Amino acid sequence: MLQEAPDSVRIACAACLAQNRVPAARLAEAPKCGRCGELLLGGAPVALDEARFDPFVHRTTLPVLVDFWAPWCGPCRAMAPAFDAAAVALAQSVRLAKVDTSATPSLAARFGVRAIPTLVLLRDGHEVARVSGALDKGSLVRWVRERL
Repeated sequence: MLQEAPDSVRIACAACLAQNRVPAARLAEAPKCGRCGELLLGGAPVALDEARFDPFVHRTTLPVLVDFWAPWCGPCRAMAPAFDAAAVALAQSVRLAKVDTSATPSLAARFGVRAIPTLVLLRDGHEVARVSGALDKGSLVRWVRERL
């Protein structure tokens, strides 16, 4: 694991899962992965499955907001554009991820997800807050910021 300076954050690359240390003052400068060159804070939710979930969550010091959803879920599909827009608005402070509960039911079970969409906010791999039901972009961003 990388040693981090007090003024830096660790960010997992969504493409290769490499852990990157970025000075906090440079988060707005579109940092790229040191291994593969992809943008680290691209402003789009990251699709996670069983194999990618833990490495992604545990290799970043930024909070991670996970949307547990399913493609057949009407409210999930209705909230998707708001979640995508929130990813842009929160790009420098929170990583947004999506877990398809139909494809990865084990993750939904692990987090006790009983209804979808369910949003789970994780810090250092531990749940700090959750909300179920579709939210618009403003409500979603406000909900996250109140818990940071």
